[in-house]
Formats: sequence, structure tokens, C-alpha cells
Amino acid sequence: MLTARLSRPLSKLPGKTLSFPNRENGTRYTLQFYPASFVPVGHRTYADAVNPVGSKAVLVTGCDSGFGFSLAKHLHSKGFLVFAGCLMKDKGDVGVKELDSLKSDRLRTVQLNVCKSEEVEKVVEIVRTSLEDPEKGRVINISSMLGRMANPARSPYCITKFGMEAFSDCLRYEMHPLGVKVCVVEPGNFIAATSLYSPERIQAIADKMWNELPEVVRKDYGKKYFDEKTATMHTYCNSGSTDTSPVIDAVTHALTAAKPYTRYHPMDYYWWLRMQIMTHLPGAISDRIYIH
Repeated sequence: MLTARLSRPLSKLPGKTLSFPNRENGTRYTLQFYPASFVPVGHRTYADAVNPVGSKAVLVTGCDSGFGFSLAKHLHSKGFLVFAGCLMKDKGDVGVKELDSLKSDRLRTVQLNVCKSEEVEKVVEIVRTSLEDPEKGRVINISSMLGRMANPARSPYCITKFGMEAFSDCLRYEMHPLGVKVCVVEPGNFIAATSLYSPERIQAIADKMWNELPEVVRKDYGKKYFDEKTATMHTYCNSGSTDTSPVIDAVTHALTAAKPYTRYHPMDYYWWLRMQIMTHLPGAISDRIYIH
């Protein structure tokens, strides 16, 4: 449901009146419009009771950089036993070295490429043997607002995030009888904070893509169109928030709250409202607003 919390009683807000006639019988109707003096409910304060951390353990993937790196350090500071899965541990990545430099018996970096089953199985065994009495846990998946709404020139990214949303929903249904909660965190635009893109990386990918395209596709789209889309991707490099704390706070709440939310939306109000429009209103309306 799309709702809003008014900052003042509706009757005390200054408004504008719109009057229009009924063409069939001539009757006039009046509508009172009020300004947007409200705060979307999408901004949650996370006031639920929180379970004590104690000796809880957590496995975090993607800890070389970005959200995973920040989350591993934050959860460690909160008292968790953290297993930090790093894609580049065997190559001595900078992020891995910084986590290891903490020299804590509650933070352990492990080599983990989630696309390699042998590495996944090895990490599962490490976690299992490190815990005296493993209990039922929780699964927190980080998706994206682009797992709920599509965006031009971002189809590969959107496909993976839509897939994450579907997987998380199915897993939540399947794990419910076992008492395991599954939550999804859907961050907004945090590109600047996570260094997801760089001009050099975007250009390298674009050059490789153009060089490998079939000639018929090059002719259909043309170099001008392709360069325009590449230029658009370049504008994303420094966009969005540089503060990852809303995402970190959302994941922490999902891990520790007695009653965690199914979905978390750490994003600014523009993207929150756009996501509500694109997921709750007919496609013809959202297309008219954001595409046509």
C-alpha cells in the first residue's frame, strides 16, 4: 500500500481548490489539493526490539570492498563472530589485508567465490566446525531497487537483481516451516560509495562489447547510439549517496531484530517514490511518467 505520514493535520494545511463540471448533468464538483508536506513511510526508524548479539556468528560474502567490507567491520564492532568471505583473499587484496590487520579472533577472512561450489562447501565446513552449537539462522540477501523496476541500458544488472528477488521470495516460503527468516535489502543509488563503476572500467567494457558485436547489430544500432549509452553510463560513476550507513543499518536490523522486515528500502525519497509508482500502478501510467 502506498501511504504517507502527514507532518501536520490535513485540515491545517493550505490547499488549492479545483472545480470541474459533469458534462452530462452540468453539476460541478470540487477537489481540495494539499501540498506535499509529508514524509514517506518508506523511511523506517527501526524501533523494534533487538536481540542481544552475544556470541552470534555471521557469514558475509563480498567483503573485499563495498557493502560487504563495511558490513564485516560494523558487525565485528557489534560483537559478532564474523566470517568474511573474500573473492580476492588468495591474491592479497587490499580489503582483505585491512580486515586481517584487525587481528581479532572474532573476524576471520576466508577465500570465497560464490560461483565455485568447492569454495562454498569449504567455507560451510569452516563455519560449521567453528561453532559449538549451531542454531537456526537467518538469510539476508542484498538486492537492489533495480530488482523491482527496470532501467534503460542496465538490463544485465536488472536481470540478476530480479533473479535475486525471486530466489529470496522462494527461499523465504521454503524456509518458513524450518523457522529460518529470509530478508531482502534493496539499496537505492550508492554507486559513489561502493565504487561499482569507474570511467576506465566502463570504457574497457564498452570497447570490448563493440568489438565483439556482430556486424548486423552494429548496423542496426549504430556507433552514435552506442556512444550515447556509454556516455550515460559514465555519468553514473560519481552519482548517488556516499554514505553506506543506511544499508548497513538495514542489514543489522534484519540480523538482530526479533521481528525483521521482509524487505528493506535504504534509498532517498525520489527512488522510493519511483519504485512505488512502478510496482503499484499500471504500467501505462509509470511508462507515461518515466519513459514517454
